[in-house]
Amino acid sequence: MADAAPRLHALVEQLLGAPFPMRVRAWDGSQAGPPDAPTLVVRNRRAVRRLLFKPGELGLARAWVAGDVEIEGDLYAALDLLSGLVWERGEDARTLTEALRDPQFRAAVRGLLKLAGLPLPPAPPQEEVRRTGHLHTRRTDRRAISHHYDVGNDFYEIVLGPSMVYSCAYWESPDSTLEAAQRDKLELVCRKLALTPGQRLLDVGCGWGSMAIHAARDHGVNVVGITLSQEQAAYARKRVADAGLTDKVEIRVQDYRDVTDGPFDAISSIGMAEHVGAERYLAYARALHALLRPGGRLLNHQIARRPQSDETTYHVDEFIDAYVFPDGELAPVGTTVTQLERAGFEVRDVESIREHYALTLRQWVTRLEADWAHAVRLTSPGRARVWRLYMAACALAFERNRIGVNQVLAVRTPAGGASGMPLRARTWN
Repeated sequence: MADAAPRLHALVEQLLGAPFPMRVRAWDGSQAGPPDAPTLVVRNRRAVRRLLFKPGELGLARAWVAGDVEIEGDLYAALDLLSGLVWERGEDARTLTEALRDPQFRAAVRGLLKLAGLPLPPAPPQEEVRRTGHLHTRRTDRRAISHHYDVGNDFYEIVLGPSMVYSCAYWESPDSTLEAAQRDKLELVCRKLALTPGQRLLDVGCGWGSMAIHAARDHGVNVVGITLSQEQAAYARKRVADAGLTDKVEIRVQDYRDVTDGPFDAISSIGMAEHVGAERYLAYARALHALLRPGGRLLNHQIARRPQSDETTYHVDEFIDAYVFPDGELAPVGTTVTQLERAGFEVRDVESIREHYALTLRQWVTRLEADWAHAVRLTSPGRARVWRLYMAACALAFERNRIGVNQVLAVRTPAGGASGMPLRARTWN
């Protein structure tokens, strides 16, 4: 008798202590749950074992990356439903100790054990990071950056499009093109930094060179771009040469801690600070402060999380840490502003562009899905699935205000107090 899906659906509801709002289709062809809801396809018993041996987000992520589960229907709608059950239950969620006191919960676990078959924990997918060593040393930072960015430039071309900008775009309207929105973001950064011909700009975490090229070509500045990714650097250098800007742009494979040829007139840090880590952030801010001339400006473009009532309970998202950004950490925007000011900066402007990132991520997902077979050939099925899940989930997180992104403009204001900022600063809008 084909009854795996009804059993799974009922057992999940027992475990959650709440209705499970998705339809389930199991490996034996059986189905259960609301007929009009997105469908969670459980392809094999191994998926159940993954959830038993690693309950919660990481178990689900491993099953997804390995292809043991799939979602049919609207991916965003499905993730929205799952987020309320897996990621956002907060104080309403029972601890495992509390749950095990419940006879129904224990019965549900026994039912899943029977359904799962042989009680052997499946190996994690090969795309999962195997972590060794201390966080945020030069060595571990290089390894983490390589894991994320050295996926293959051809793969990133599919996702990011011709702009090759891997950070939040700046949208005039939802109907704008991704390329136009990314160009507008780069121009926004340049205007905030008040770049003028002949100045020196340090672009920290320069990616594939888009900011460096834009600043040199359109604003006449001399740019040093640094990255820890060999693949990014090679790609960026070729783009610089093709643009005829080798006399104005230098791309280095270099850690920010090893830059010694300041001072710079301006520094852009776009999507870089998330990799620094909470313990290292003040040192990072001080390093950038030391590299700026007095009166120089920093534009820090950084994802932020919501503050918690007890910050000691913060933990890094398991899926993101294991598959996407190893060792990455998010901080509330207030914490970032405080650390920049502790480092000696005067913070002059903070602009939230949260909704812009949701639009950007949805465009990246659309591009990936449209060229899915090619993306899989360039990487692996598991890697492509990682990217699809993480970008779609992040789009929802930005839309729901679970995370945000901010541009913080700061100045190394001289001792005399002359910041060089105009009386009405927001002339860039």
